Amino acid sequence: MKTKLGALALTLPTALGILVGCRVANAENHDDIPSSGVSTSSDAAEDAKKTSSELYNLIGLKGKAPDTGPGVKECGMKDPDRYFQIFHSWSFRPTSPEQLEDVMDQLKSKLPKHGWEVVAYGPDSSRNKNLGLTADNDAKKFSVNIIYQAKDNPPNLNFFVVSGCYLVPDGQKIEQF
Repeated sequence: MKTKLGALALTLPTALGILVGCRVANAENHDDIPSSGVSTSSDAAEDAKKTSSELYNLIGLKGKAPDTGPGVKECGMKDPDRYFQIFHSWSFRPTSPEQLEDVMDQLKSKLPKHGWEVVAYGPDSSRNKNLGLTADNDAKKFSVNIIYQAKDNPPNLNFFVVSGCYLVPDGQKIEQF
């Protein structure tokens, strides 16, 4: 799961920034998305919210995070009536923008202590060279991509939490939200 889900987290924020729910940009790798087991989409969404809450607590700063809910998307080229992924995209704005200056380094050191493996860290290829961090949590079956947008006004952190592929239980349907 390590680099496969991490790589997925790197590509999805860009894709979802354009259109929420669109397919992963790299169609050839759709079958490489790791399994997250069997679950209803509602239960998987609750797991995504819990994971996001834990990440929020690791920031360790006061601020605002809009109350956005998780979404459901197709899982690559797999049967869309049986397989799905959960994503949860949210942002964080601290009460004081200067507080974000060291937060990425702190997250890089805190995440492994909470079961996350940092698989990528560094500036992105954008003109602003936003600092990004991607980490996988095999136990939780989630990956996260965090982008520090220092040049935005106000500066903020953008989080994109994404699961592997879930299989809906027999007799259940995937709820779309």
